Amino acid sequence: MDLLWRPLTLDDAPAMAELVAITEKVEPTGEHYDAADLRELMSSPNVDLTGASTSGWDGERLVASGIVIRRGSADPAHMVRFEALTHPDYRDDALGEHLMAWFAESAKRVHEKAFPGAPLELHAAAHEDQRWFAGTLERAGFRHLRSFVDMRADLASLPPARPLPPGFEPVPYAGRYDELTRLARNAVFADHWGSAEQSPEMWRHQVSESKDFRPELSFLLLSPAGDEVLAFVLSAYFASDEAATGVRELYVSDVGTRESLRGRGIASALLGYTLEKAKEQGFERSALNVDVDNAQGALGVYERCGYRTVQTWAGYVLPVT
Repeated sequence: MDLLWRPLTLDDAPAMAELVAITEKVEPTGEHYDAADLRELMSSPNVDLTGASTSGWDGERLVASGIVIRRGSADPAHMVRFEALTHPDYRDDALGEHLMAWFAESAKRVHEKAFPGAPLELHAAAHEDQRWFAGTLERAGFRHLRSFVDMRADLASLPPARPLPPGFEPVPYAGRYDELTRLARNAVFADHWGSAEQSPEMWRHQVSESKDFRPELSFLLLSPAGDEVLAFVLSAYFASDEAATGVRELYVSDVGTRESLRGRGIASALLGYTLEKAKEQGFERSALNVDVDNAQGALGVYERCGYRTVQTWAGYVLPVT
């Protein structure tokens, strides 16, 4: 079947939300996006809708989409990410090949504009139930190099929260700590696989000015002089998830401790404190996503705080020469 292909626009957000809902019924990932969520994604500073997005239409019906997302740095490589959706009724080898070819060419254009001369890698993720997309990536030469898990904690049955070491007091996130927190996040995640430095513009879009960010349930540990963030837990709340599931869930987007303080149980203590505060504010559950091979042993930290693995994602990579 011939489809009309064109770049996405912000006006396509409702059609995108409808396509998300259709695919979620067939391949439940636990992720639910309404039109406002998708507009925020498409408005990212790292997204060029006109030059690096595509959508396939059967008449007035959106049946496929793709968005290329550049990264904030190219160290050691520019890891360009691909987000794709395809209606279950339209999935075949030809459509998969079209999307992969489009991704490769668009990623190269984005890369040459952002980091010319740097190594380029194409990245994509597939949920354990997204077999068609995983197969499409593999046929295009992508390799499954990393595994990530979604974890959840029932806030009604949390283990006792570990106390923070003497001299440390959690401070609720506030605007005056915005830049200090961004710098801490970049420092903490500098050696994490797949992580990229966040620019001030991207930080504002994705964290501090995001409609989903919850500063009242995000906590920091500051240096004695107050001039450095030593540890942090950053949280978000997705209303679209609660609308779909009926469960009020706090998403923990980032947990980090500066290297000099690791090994003292600070991450567990600060996260446990955050979860207790979330419970007090009426949240029923918490969720997060973590790299199984995280070098700091984050999986164990989260398990000690009451989280359990519920599903797996595969990280696929294709180096481009």
